[in-house]
Amino acid sequence: MRERWARQSVRERQKGIYRKYFVLILKGQAYISYCMKKFLQTALFILSLLSFPVALYADVPANDLKGHDFAHAPSVMKAEKYLRDLKTARARFLQTAQDGSQLIGTFYLSRPGKLRFEYDDPVKDFIVADGFFIYFYDAQLGEQSNAPIGQTLADFLLRKDLQFGDAVTVDKVQRGGGLLQVTLVQSADPAAGSLTLGFEENPMQLKKWRVVDAQGMVTEVELFQMQTGMKFPPGLFVYMDPDRLERPYNE
Repeated sequence: MRERWARQSVRERQKGIYRKYFVLILKGQAYISYCMKKFLQTALFILSLLSFPVALYADVPANDLKGHDFAHAPSVMKAEKYLRDLKTARARFLQTAQDGSQLIGTFYLSRPGKLRFEYDDPVKDFIVADGFFIYFYDAQLGEQSNAPIGQTLADFLLRKDLQFGDAVTVDKVQRGGGLLQVTLVQSADPAAGSLTLGFEENPMQLKKWRVVDAQGMVTEVELFQMQTGMKFPPGLFVYMDPDRLERPYNE
């Protein structure tokens, strides 16, 4: 009887251990899912370069297009040259999410390879690209997520040899709301989503961007008070752990 009870006791303890491990695994999977979801939402924001509600803009074709050769239209080539010549910029931004919620902050750009988004208080999250990786710091979790720039649509804006019609395809060009709107998709996977850039044309200036992901989720960003040609301190584009400010994460 004692041996039987001992065997049963061991089996029960083992079952209890297995149940605990199973719960921990489920919790871990849920946590990973949460982190990935939040990172993807942020990555979507990074990859969005101008945001404007579609309903506010009439679908008026640009008048210098020839057939569907969008990439070689004079207006598109002018926008491409503007982005290629844009080296440094700073602007305030208004971010609008799918649910209509909005956040305000400051955007910094240093091409090639670097950008930074900082939100106004009380939001402590931030995004920074250091030339190799894009980092998203989640202040609520006290953790960062990252991805190689080359694996994101942000690579198009940050690459040195920026040009339409290479890794990205000009899918649509139109004018509306006082802006030239250029919609881009990934050449290798057009169904993965789109990035629409909005430009003022006289003089040429990036004003908005809008990203639509494969599920139809929309992230929009509007830029205002843009300044260009300034110099930034080198540390602005280095990921620094806010809890360990004395130690750069990527140096």
